[in-house]
Amino acid sequence: MRAVAAGISDVGLQRDHNEDSFAILKEQRLFIVADGMGGHRAGDVASRLATESIVDFFRAAANEGYTWPFPFDTRLTDEENRLLCGIRIANRQIIERSTRSRECQGMGTTVVGCLFSSAKGKMFIGHVGDSRAYRVRNQQIQLMTRDHSLVNDYLLAMPELTEEQRSELPKNVITRALGMQEQVAVDIQSDDAVAGDCYVLCSDGLSGMVEDREILEVVSTTSDLEVACRRLIALANEHGGEDNITALIVRVEQQAEGEISLSDTLPTPVTMRQPLDGQADTPPAGVVGGKRD
Repeated sequence: MRAVAAGISDVGLQRDHNEDSFAILKEQRLFIVADGMGGHRAGDVASRLATESIVDFFRAAANEGYTWPFPFDTRLTDEENRLLCGIRIANRQIIERSTRSRECQGMGTTVVGCLFSSAKGKMFIGHVGDSRAYRVRNQQIQLMTRDHSLVNDYLLAMPELTEEQRSELPKNVITRALGMQEQVAVDIQSDDAVAGDCYVLCSDGLSGMVEDREILEVVSTTSDLEVACRRLIALANEHGGEDNITALIVRVEQQAEGEISLSDTLPTPVTMRQPLDGQADTPPAGVVGGKRD
């Protein structure tokens, strides 16, 4: 099997700048979405630094088992270790930049990444924060990640909360992000992939504005991945476009015996913060202390 992907990022209708970044590294079958936060436009710096750091690590660490400067976790697979290490390195890079630059102090970013192993037929998913990964399979959609948010943490600790109590909780506060602490907890999982599966990586500018059933309908009825991304972003904007919007779709395809995929032979440049046609790619305003504007 092989993985093909497309991604698009859009500023939305109510923000002046785009804090989101994404990356597609075909030769490594690596796909990343990051949603930055921080004052003085530093959210843009954080998300871009996250995607660049992870991509640079994967390009440098082509050998399996390479996780320097972090120890190899024998409880995890090679792929899980690499994804975990890449995200940890991104966290370190963001903290170092924030300590060196006054304008970058307090910046951070969420991140969600997928790493596909054609040999194992698995999709490995790592995330920190509230950027999400969905899987669309057999006309059904499943959320693969759990938002690291104040609301979710309360529900985990106190599932008996009433609807009224839940409504009183702030919905725009995340409890985990890159750049918040020197040691970051990363959620890692693996999923047995099936030909035809589509994995949707997105910032909360999409998941917060578009219902899961709408994501399912678009992905299930649109064969062209770039067109599907554009339709998802258009829906988010139709519903108000309150935040930056990033959609990245990875489709698992059956590869014919003897067929060589271009993604197996040719390196592809990383795609970052790609605006829709006619949209300026400008640096973003940020948020402070993990609370989104």
